[in-house]
Amino acid sequence: MKRLALLMGRALRRRCPACGAGPLFKGWFEMQPRCPGCGLLLEREEGYFLGAMALNLVVAEGLFVAGFAAALLLTWPKPPWQLLTWVSVVAVVLFPVALYPYARTVWLALDLLFRPVDSDERRGTHAEQANRTTG
Repeated sequence: MKRLALLMGRALRRRCPACGAGPLFKGWFEMQPRCPGCGLLLEREEGYFLGAMALNLVVAEGLFVAGFAAALLLTWPKPPWQLLTWVSVVAVVLFPVALYPYARTVWLALDLLFRPVDSDERRGTHAEQANRTTG
């Protein structure tokens, strides 16, 4: 539990879950290829962040449904349908965009929880640097 709390705490601050260094993002949508602190390859395999996109969609739409249900319950029996419609349109666009970088770092934290960094991943940093100098 302590390791999960540490990894998630770092991820929710948009820092590297493995070492806590940052920043991991060049902008809101563009992630660095490697952690600036520990050199961890952030996309650990091809198509790695497909799970993060799914997580983002599930959380964003779950928040939308919960908010919509709460608004209905609070305004029943005469909900403001037009207002709910416009707020819904904004929410289903805004929530996934707002949660995007957090979904990526939380996904990385969950992966590191179940599949910790091994020495081969650390050595990959040195092999990459050697290839750049010789290539």
